[in-house]
Amino acid sequence: MLKLYGFAVSNYYNMVKLALLEKGLPFEEVPFYAGQTPEALAISPRGKVPVLGVEQGFINETSVILEYIEQSQKGTPLLPSDPYERAQVLALAKEIELYIELPGRACYGEAFFGTTLPDAIKEKTRTELLLGMASLGRHGKFSPYVAGDSLSVADLYFLYSVPLACGVAKKLFDIDLLAELPAAKALLQRLEQNPNVQRIAADKDAAMPAFMAMIAAKK
Repeated sequence: MLKLYGFAVSNYYNMVKLALLEKGLPFEEVPFYAGQTPEALAISPRGKVPVLGVEQGFINETSVILEYIEQSQKGTPLLPSDPYERAQVLALAKEIELYIELPGRACYGEAFFGTTLPDAIKEKTRTELLLGMASLGRHGKFSPYVAGDSLSVADLYFLYSVPLACGVAKKLFDIDLLAELPAAKALLQRLEQNPNVQRIAADKDAAMPAFMAMIAAKK
């Protein structure tokens, strides 16, 4: 059986978890916070989550895990078979990761955990988030899903990256990143009604108190 290593508060962990659930695959969740201990690094070379445990060993990096699942497992396809359409989905996922998720992540500390960041970092995040959302508006189809008429890997990145970025933008800059993208806002509402998404959200809510306590203990 596939084993998913990570924790329920991680957005990247939840991308993979949703893929497994949508494809109807059996898997075991293994609590794993990673880190730099020898034991953690034996599972995850950079000490990051998620990691997928398979018969042959461990697979790390979310995008690689998702492609491995698509290539090796049955179930609902999350990537098109046509090479061009597949490239479009993967490009959208990468754009969301590089131009929305990562800039937003730079300010998670101040937006969500009460730390204070230099103004230069916040201004860089603000600029990059606006550019990233503009890019998504140009490339995304939202008809009704990010890349077209069916759920894809691009939607996994969208669902578990854009709301966090929106939280950063609202709290730190009083900006609604979805104000000019009503179709994207409608898609988020649609995805939130998905039973598997609701299950993941409930698991995240249940895990959040312990996660916040761990963060507080490290301060």
